[in-house]
Amino acid sequence: RISVGKAPGRADMTQADINALLIERGKAGQRVERLKGGDPFVFGRGGEEAEFLRERGVPFRIVPGITSAIAAPAYAGIPVTHRDAASSFAVITGHERGDERESGTRDAGNAEMRRDWSKIAHAADTLVFLMGVESLGENAQKLIENGRAADTPVALVQWGTWTRQRVVTGTLADIAEIARAAKITAPAVTVVGDVVRYREAIRWFDTGALFGKRVLVTRSREQASELSDKLRTVGADPIEFPMIRITEPADGYAGLDAALPGIGGYDWIVFTSANAVKQTFDRLNLLLLDARAFGTTQVAAIGSVTADALRERGIVADFAPDEFVAEAVLAQFPEPVSGKRILLPRAQDARDVLPDGLRERGATVEIVTAYQTVIETEGAMQIHEMMDAGELDIITFASSSTVRNFVEAMGGSPVPDAVMLAAIGPVTADTCRELLRPPDCIATEYTMDGLIAAIETTLAAKGAAL
Repeated sequence: RISVGKAPGRADMTQADINALLIERGKAGQRVERLKGGDPFVFGRGGEEAEFLRERGVPFRIVPGITSAIAAPAYAGIPVTHRDAASSFAVITGHERGDERESGTRDAGNAEMRRDWSKIAHAADTLVFLMGVESLGENAQKLIENGRAADTPVALVQWGTWTRQRVVTGTLADIAEIARAAKITAPAVTVVGDVVRYREAIRWFDTGALFGKRVLVTRSREQASELSDKLRTVGADPIEFPMIRITEPADGYAGLDAALPGIGGYDWIVFTSANAVKQTFDRLNLLLLDARAFGTTQVAAIGSVTADALRERGIVADFAPDEFVAEAVLAQFPEPVSGKRILLPRAQDARDVLPDGLRERGATVEIVTAYQTVIETEGAMQIHEMMDAGELDIITFASSSTVRNFVEAMGGSPVPDAVMLAAIGPVTADTCRELLRPPDCIATEYTMDGLIAAIETTLAAKGAAL
C-alpha cells in the first residue's frame, strides 16, 4: 500500500508524482489498484490519470463508484432529485484549478477562469458543491448575486456516511455563519435547493440514540469486531482498545488434551464462553477428533453466544439457562446432579462459584484450562488523551477481566463522570463498582445486543430527563 491521499492543505504526493508512480508500477508488470473515494470520474482526477496512462501505453480498467455528491446527501436524508421539488441536479467543484484551499495541490491557473456563476446559479434545481467549505460564503454570495433566492435552503454534510457525520442547514443568506458557528470543516458536501426541506421527513441515518457516540470497545482482539460491527449499525463510532488477548494456558493445553479423548465418558460438559468452545474444538481437530467424540455426553452452554458457537460446530446445547451467571446456572442446572461427572473447560483464573456449587450438590467436576487472557496495554496513552479531551462518550465492559485489565493498563486513573460505563451483567458490574465506580448501565440480557440495548435505554432516559 502506498498512501497518495490528499487532505485540506496537504498532499502525500503531488499529482505529477502519482502519475509517474502509476507508470512506473504499470510498466514493471505489476497489477495496480488506484483506489479513490467516491467515483473516480467525478472530481477524482480519474480522467486525467486514465488519459496519462493511455498516452504512455499502460492498459487500465475503470470501476465506477458512488460519488459523495449523491451518497452524502442520501445519508443526510436529502434526495438530490424529487418529483415535487427537483427534476435536475448539477455537481460543481467548490474550487477550481489553482485553488489550493482544499485540494492540497499546487496546480497553476486561475481558480475562476471556468466559472460562469450566471450559468451555475440556474444550472439545475439542485446544486451540489464538492470541496467547497472554505469558499462557502463566497459561493453563496455569488449564487445570490446571480439570481438564486437568498432564502434557498442549503445543507452542509460533513463526513457523510461516517458515524461522525454532522449536518447543518440554513439558507444561502446565513449558511456560512451557521457552518462557522458549528465549526464545520472539510470534508463536506454542500447541497443547495428545495430538496433540503425533505431532510427532517426522510432523515434516517443520524437518528439513533447512539449516533455519533464514541464507544470504547475493550474486548479481546479476536472478539472486538463483533461488538464494533453491531455498534456501527446503530450509528456509533467504535474505538477498539482490546484489554485482553486470548493465549494458550500455562500448561500448554496438557489438561484439555488429556481430557478430550475421553470426552464421551462424562455426563456433562459445560461451556461458559465462546472462547472455551473455540479452544476445545481447535484441540479436538488437532487430535483428529470431531463432534462425534461427544457421544452421549450432554452439553451445557452458558450464554447465547456460547450456544451459537456450539451450533456452528454441529452441537445443539442440551441446557442453556435463561440467565448467564454462575448463580443462576446452579439454580437451573438439570437434576440429578449428584454422582454426575462434569467436564468444565474454561479460562485460567475463572471464578469457582460454578464448580464449587456443582460439587456441593454431589457432582464430580473436572476443571481443565482451555485458554488464558493476558493484558493488552497498547494504545493506553491515546485513550488517556481522548478522555482528557472529552472525546470519549462510553466505555463497554464485556467481562470482569476487561475491567481489571483496563484499570491496570490505565494506571488506575479515574474515568471522568461524563464518560458512561456500560457492563454486560451483574458480575462485571460488581467489578466496575470495586475498581472504578458504579456503572451507568447494566445489560439484563448478557449478550452484545443486550449491552447495546441497555446503553440505548440509558441514553434515551438521560435525554428525556434533560
